[in-house]
Amino acid sequence: MPIKIPDTLPAFETLVQEGVRVMTETVAIRQDIRPLQIGLLNLMPNKIKTEVQMARLVGASPLQVEFTLIRLGSHRAKNTSEDHLLAFYETFEEVRGRKFDGLIITGAPVETIAYEEVTYWDEMKEIFDWSHKHVHSTLNICWGAMAAIYHFHGVPKHALKEKAFGVYRHQNLNPSSVYLNGFSDDFHVPVSRWTEVRRADIERVPGLEILMESEQMGVCLVAERAGNRLYMFNHVEYDSTSLADEYFRDVEAGVPIKMPHDYFPHNDPQLPPQNRWRSHAHLFFGNWINDIYQTTPYDLSEIGSGR
Repeated sequence: MPIKIPDTLPAFETLVQEGVRVMTETVAIRQDIRPLQIGLLNLMPNKIKTEVQMARLVGASPLQVEFTLIRLGSHRAKNTSEDHLLAFYETFEEVRGRKFDGLIITGAPVETIAYEEVTYWDEMKEIFDWSHKHVHSTLNICWGAMAAIYHFHGVPKHALKEKAFGVYRHQNLNPSSVYLNGFSDDFHVPVSRWTEVRRADIERVPGLEILMESEQMGVCLVAERAGNRLYMFNHVEYDSTSLADEYFRDVEAGVPIKMPHDYFPHNDPQLPPQNRWRSHAHLFFGNWINDIYQTTPYDLSEIGSGR
């Protein structure tokens, strides 16, 4: 089944051109199916690019999904037009009465700032607590993952001496996990962050299971069955050129930055990078959505009542 998004959303045409099946409201209401309700709390500066990345992966599911774009009410976006936000996004206040089968919380460009000093931290804490009773399963990504695991379990982040940046091999630590069905024993994942969470801190918390890890970059994915939460500290959702965009942006701005590890062919930034993580990104998101479908209540109102 296709993903249902507004047909005027910029991502619509991009996804159609890529072969992702999308549907309009008119088509959706003719199908006697309860679509999965998936929300995207988009904290990234370039919201349109992130919309495409997430909708591409969610829309590849064989299930019908209704995608809701959510933004913070306490933070004004600087890189996305107000018209776009008003047309396609709902604030957290506007959706707080709803329930969702799944919620994706993205990264944000604030990871070098202490959580309590982030201007919208109070609203983030409220959203994390709200998700416990209003969301069946939450997928937290990059800063969103670090913030969530800190909020729920006090797991700290640690500053890195230099930016973790590039494409790194990761290991599958539990092939029997529902989230890793079909995964290779090792695989590539894009990494772009200034901080890290450490295995020793995670292992002190009962109920947290490390599923993906890199010898060089450390922990990548943590699952928490009791809270139905996933913590993905890297960027499986990235486009082929996402790391290149970051690299050239910093080079042009005069910001010290190393070439992304194992990314450009022959370490030549003039050559187009090859995407070596796309298949596993689709697997990961597909496994997450399938697990939601298998375990979420049919009646949305029952979400959160049993935990």
